[in-house]
Amino acid sequence: MILIIDDDLAVRTSLSLLFSCNGFEPQSVATPDEALAIVRRSKPQLILLDLNFSLNISGEEGLELLSKIRIFQPQVPVVLITAWGSIQLAVEGMKRGAVNFITKPWNNFQLLDVVRTSIELAANEPSMTDNHREAIKKIKAFDSIVGRSPKLIAILNSILRVAPTNASVLITGESGTGKEMIAQAIHELSKRKGHPFVKVNLGGLTQSLFESEMFGHRKGAFTDAYADRKGRFELADKGTIFLDEIGDLDPLSQVKLLRVLQDQTFEPLGDSRPKTVDVRVVCATNRDLPQLIKAGSFREDLYYRINLITLHLPSLRERIEDIPLLAESFLANIAERENRAGLMISPDGKEWLMQQNYPGNIRQLKNLIERAALLSSERSLTASQFKSMIESEPTHPGSLTQVMSLDAAEKEVILKAIQTYPNNLTRVAKVLGISRGALYRRLDKFNIPYESKS
Repeated sequence: MILIIDDDLAVRTSLSLLFSCNGFEPQSVATPDEALAIVRRSKPQLILLDLNFSLNISGEEGLELLSKIRIFQPQVPVVLITAWGSIQLAVEGMKRGAVNFITKPWNNFQLLDVVRTSIELAANEPSMTDNHREAIKKIKAFDSIVGRSPKLIAILNSILRVAPTNASVLITGESGTGKEMIAQAIHELSKRKGHPFVKVNLGGLTQSLFESEMFGHRKGAFTDAYADRKGRFELADKGTIFLDEIGDLDPLSQVKLLRVLQDQTFEPLGDSRPKTVDVRVVCATNRDLPQLIKAGSFREDLYYRINLITLHLPSLRERIEDIPLLAESFLANIAERENRAGLMISPDGKEWLMQQNYPGNIRQLKNLIERAALLSSERSLTASQFKSMIESEPTHPGSLTQVMSLDAAEKEVILKAIQTYPNNLTRVAKVLGISRGALYRRLDKFNIPYESKS
């Protein structure tokens, strides 16, 4: 049973008809007292709650009712209904235990999707027996995710629970922990598997490029718009869009993104006709979003829209037992690529690797193993070889390890490419496999002076 709580008869009638036609059993009430009478004696599948009653538009009555509902039915998902101008009120409701919110006027398809997703997520989480842990690692979508530590298995178990739904997912964790691989696994295990998985690095998008890149444009929309171009959201229709580095998005673009996530409708630049898409959103960041919210640089309403489910990836320091497995996997890949059969890591080499602190996490370990394999003529990589290889390399300030940090390694590669092709940034970017724009951002990041003649 879905309980609809709204003082507007037209809203109650419309929602009851919608749910009845889609296989649900709706029950509607107009007042908080009627709602509490029902939740005291029965457990709905889901509660749809309007925050404003009668002439009171402050939302306090609705928030108070929400708090009482959580006392009587703490496990029942509550979805809030609010006007676009009252989203901040919905955010307060999320803090008090609601699982999601929709705005009026609502889109029937999206509302049903939110309801189904919320009900699915409220289902019991599968138990974590030893057999279940072993079964998880045999799932094909997890083939590229290496490790058997309890923290990693817990993440994979959460993916199994979340992936079949349409819930928005926020993946957090330090740089290099494998957030993109987790996003890919979510897509591969979802009902959208046969449709596009579109990746967008928001950290690489300027404010001026955001709309064109995300929503597309029509020919003539601006000076260089020589042809129509589809945006990333349209390309991801029926599939999943992965928004990486969302914590780096500027405030104006955050507002535009929130609008699209709210009703999955947008207008390409130069076109007044709105487009609607069906897209699942998975976001990732290595930033502390709650701290950014406090600082006023990230919107709280956007935060609650993107993190219906949060998956926090442990750092490599928190899953030490996975380091030998990861190292062997990276070594096997480079041995095959370089046709060097028999490459291995000695026991003392594995022990040394497990003792290091990796600020760059998995990405840094991979970099270390690949460089060691390429520089060593021996079949077995030992602790002494790892130590001698890094002694002359720069270290990351403040880190607890002598292993070269990811930033230091990236800066070194860029400097070598510039030395090889001086005053030719086009060639440098091509050699590095990145765009000129991405190269300029890295040059600025590392304070590398440059002068391009091409």
